[in-house]
Amino acid sequence: MDLGLSGKAFVVTGGTEGLGLASARELLREGAKVTVSSRSQTKVDDAVTDLGAHRPNAVHGMVADNGHPASAELLVESALAHWGKLDGLVVSVGGPPPSTALGASDEDWESAFTSVFLGAVRLARAASAAMTEGGAIVLVLSTSVKSPLTGLGISNGLRPGLAMVGKDIADEVGPRGIRVVSVLPGRFDTARGGQLSDDALARIPLGRIGEPEELGRTVAFLASPAASYITGSTVTVDGGATRAL
Repeated sequence: MDLGLSGKAFVVTGGTEGLGLASARELLREGAKVTVSSRSQTKVDDAVTDLGAHRPNAVHGMVADNGHPASAELLVESALAHWGKLDGLVVSVGGPPPSTALGASDEDWESAFTSVFLGAVRLARAASAAMTEGGAIVLVLSTSVKSPLTGLGISNGLRPGLAMVGKDIADEVGPRGIRVVSVLPGRFDTARGGQLSDDALARIPLGRIGEPEELGRTVAFLASPAASYITGSTVTVDGGATRAL
């Protein structure tokens, strides 16, 4: 299937490792141009070299912290200057530190809210303002949107709210032909995903954790014209592990 991404320009935050990198890679494979960001210059440089191995003129990198008030506007401005347009945004950001909801400090809650929640809202605001009809925003969240994850109290608090904000934004930008979709990844073979015990694997109907490219392909599809009638939705990608609809 041709997803219709050839020549499209995207920003992928957290696009230098894990699921963000996998998403950027699949967008590139489908012919898109990508600006990736990270808080680390080294990670940005490494990702641009890696991703640009086969399409060196289709990858651009920028250091940006999603939690900084100016980052969203600067990222969008940089992408517009580099590509001349912006067709899509993929917001991928590392999850909050493990903790119970009551065990997390005020500082942990505030830091996570700024980077995970408010940062995503700022990015969606800045990106949607620069997009025209056919634009797409994909929020890479977590299955904690539908069911709490033990030991991840902050994520359990923030992710569901962000998914609902995504749906609200979808209502707001829909008349302009811009779509917003939330992707809910389960356990994947990334540094954060880690290894699962045999008992934990047994609770995943497909019997394994996911490969990052499996999530990346889902993101590429949902961000593409091939998914032109999907908006305001949450799409779970977890091998069937979540016991909610």
